[in-house]
Amino acid sequence: MDDGIRVLAGQRVFVCPEDGPRLDGEAAALDLMGRLWGLDADWVAVPTTLLGEDFLHLRTGVLGGVVQKFVNYRLRLAVMGDITEAVAASDALRDFVREANASGHVWFVADLAELEQRLARGGGG
Repeated sequence: MDDGIRVLAGQRVFVCPEDGPRLDGEAAALDLMGRLWGLDADWVAVPTTLLGEDFLHLRTGVLGGVVQKFVNYRLRLAVMGDITEAVAASDALRDFVREANASGHVWFVADLAELEQRLARGGGG
């Protein structure tokens, strides 16, 4: 679909293109949400290749600020890709990812297939 929306397990997911703008802070999150206006997306799936350098470093506040924007605007965020190395290097990030994945607002998944499986199990509805 040329608007980036895919329906996965009955949920409308905007999949950010790999060559899209970087998600590197709150302003970028708001810009992304603005591009989604009128698309009725339930979820936004962002590949890790689009994350800013500091995104997964909790001490910078980037991840927390971006997540807060998504929660405030009632959009769910799926970060897609391998973050194994970053999680292994930070107990705080590991805990954040575990808690986020237990919620229905922000998930860290390997790919669209995993996101679809989680949605099919009733998560994020």
